[in-house]
Amino acid sequence: MRILANICSDNLQSSKNFYVDLLELKVKYESDWYIQLCAPDNSEIEYGIIKRDHELIPNHYQQKPAGMYVTFVVSDVDVTYRKAIEMGLRIIQEPQNEFYGQRRFLTQDPNGCLIDICSPWEAE
Repeated sequence: MRILANICSDNLQSSKNFYVDLLELKVKYESDWYIQLCAPDNSEIEYGIIKRDHELIPNHYQQKPAGMYVTFVVSDVDVTYRKAIEMGLRIIQEPQNEFYGQRRFLTQDPNGCLIDICSPWEAE
């Protein structure tokens, strides 16, 4: 089995730049209607971006995302947070330690998708 998450985008290049610049994802495949990214250290962990109005997407599903979010686990959430600030990204929630053992911050990608970026932490 293979699981691949895909998000819809109104601007493929802006979306690609967001994920490549912030999370250092690598471009695995790119066309004028679809971009496939992968984790920098594991090409089997993939994340796709497809044009929102592409014929493969039924009209009813071409809306902006709601009721879902995507989580990326990074080695140091504070380093990624500083990068997000430098990029001028909208911060939904600043980094904080959560009860379930993750330190996370929330931002939004260019498509309106809520992005949860976290790292494990342990209480001292």
